[in-house]
Amino acid sequence: MPRLTAAGAVIAAMAAAAWVAIAPAHSGLPLLLAAMGLLVAGAAWLETGPAASKEIVLVATLAAVAAAGRVLFVAIPGVQPVTVVTVAAGAALGARAGFATGAIAALASNFFLGQGPWTPWQMLAWGACGLAGAACARLIRRRVAFAVLCCVLGFAFSASMDLWIWVTYLPHTWQALVVVIGQGLWYDVAHAAGNVVIALTIGPELRRLLERYDRRLKTEVVWA
Repeated sequence: MPRLTAAGAVIAAMAAAAWVAIAPAHSGLPLLLAAMGLLVAGAAWLETGPAASKEIVLVATLAAVAAAGRVLFVAIPGVQPVTVVTVAAGAALGARAGFATGAIAALASNFFLGQGPWTPWQMLAWGACGLAGAACARLIRRRVAFAVLCCVLGFAFSASMDLWIWVTYLPHTWQALVVVIGQGLWYDVAHAAGNVVIALTIGPELRRLLERYDRRLKTEVVWA
């Protein structure tokens, strides 16, 4: 059932994306539907693991920590630990857990910071950071490499939200896109810089902690 659900959600997301391509001037609703379809597919994907119940508990805990950190740092615009926690989860626990950690952290924190049509896209963007952490797991063993990836993903996250605002609410012109990016540039820089500081401080340690937990999670005791 989880696999069928994931397949159906992906098909629905592709249909919504086709709707956007056909009628780009009315893309707000189909974009939202596409995002929701991908999120449903991600949720179903999380349930397909061999130790799904234990993994879900760990993911929920990590997402809660990331969400709490985002709320705690709300007074400093752009600075929050969600990207770093999500990348560490992806690198240590795999793509499935990384995606779920980022998505749930965005959803949970927005209960305090404000839900809206931006929430699904924040969930997808931070979920993608978890996927990037898993894909680059071998390359970010060292502290500086980990921080560089988090810096790049900070700018990528901000760019994805700028694109969402541009496509959903503004004329589809290069001038409008430049205005959106320019207005949020200082916030984007703060996000990336905050990621670097947090990654340099706790990134590798958090990854090693999660890797140790993952090994215990997958350990089986066989009685002779």
